[in-house]
Amino acid sequence: MRRWWTAVAVGAGAAVALTGCGTPAGVDGDLADDWRAMAAPTQFVPAAGTCHTTFSDIGYLSGYNPVDCGTTHRVETIHVGTLTGPAAELSAPPPAGSAGMKTTRAECDREVNKAVGADWRGGRLFLSTVFPSRQAWDGGARWFRCDLNEVESVDDSSVVPRSGSLKGALTGSSTLVYRCFNPKLVKDDVKSMAPTPCTSKHRSEFVGVYRAPDVAYNQLDKNRLRIHRGCRSLIASYAKVPDNSDLQYRAGTIFYHPSEEEWKDGGRGVQCFLWVDRNLTRSVKGAGAKVLPVQ
Repeated sequence: MRRWWTAVAVGAGAAVALTGCGTPAGVDGDLADDWRAMAAPTQFVPAAGTCHTTFSDIGYLSGYNPVDCGTTHRVETIHVGTLTGPAAELSAPPPAGSAGMKTTRAECDREVNKAVGADWRGGRLFLSTVFPSRQAWDGGARWFRCDLNEVESVDDSSVVPRSGSLKGALTGSSTLVYRCFNPKLVKDDVKSMAPTPCTSKHRSEFVGVYRAPDVAYNQLDKNRLRIHRGCRSLIASYAKVPDNSDLQYRAGTIFYHPSEEEWKDGGRGVQCFLWVDRNLTRSVKGAGAKVLPVQ
C-alpha cells in the first residue's frame, strides 16, 4: 500500500506543477501525439558496382561483405535487377531453365555487355546470377545480382583473383580480350587453345560470338554444321572477305558452345574462332583475301 500511495503522490505533484507553471513553449501537454511514426521496415538490396572476396550463387545476407574493387577480390556485381511478373510470384527463386531464369539471364547479358564494352564471351570472363536466400525470398526479397569474374582461359573457368573493376574490360588493348591462339588438335578434336600474341606464329583467332539456334541441348550435335556456317559468316565479316561458298576453303572454324546449364537458362552465345593449317604472324582482322586466300 505504501508504494501505491507514493506513486500517486508523485503523479499528483507533477500535475500540480504543470498546472501552476503552464506548459513550456512548443509543448501542448499531450504526451502521446508528438512521437515520430516508426518508419516501415525496408528489404535489404545489394548494391551494383561492389566487389567480393568470395564466390557464391546464393545471396546470403550473412555473407554479404563487399570490398573496394581496387583491392584483391574474386567477383564484381555489375548490375542488380528486380524480378517482376510471374517470376516474382513464385514460392522460391526461379529454377534453372525456367522462364524467369531466362529473363534474368537476358537482362544480365545485356547490362554486363554494356559495362565491359563488348559481348562478355569475347574475353576471359564468366557471368553468373545470384538470387536471395530462401529466407530472404520468403521475406519479400525479389532482387538478383549479375556477377562477373575473371577466369584463367577459354579452356579453364577457374576464378582469377584480381584488383580493379571489370568495367570496360573488353575494350582497347585489354589482356582479357580473346585474340590469337595455337590450338592443340588430336584427330580433329580441339583439346586446348593456347593464347599467343598475334605477331607470333599462330593458327587460330577469335572472330566473335554467334547466337546459336534455339534447340534442345541434346540436339546440338545435329546443328553443328549450322553453327559452323554461322561462325564462317563471322569470319567473313571480321576478315573482310566474301561470305560465299568459297569461304570454307579460306579458313576452318572452331567453336565453344555454352554448358548445358547455361543453355537451359537461355544462353546461346557461341564463341567462334577461325582456324588455318598454316602459320600466321598477324591478325586477320580486316586483312582481306590476300591474308585469307582460297586454298
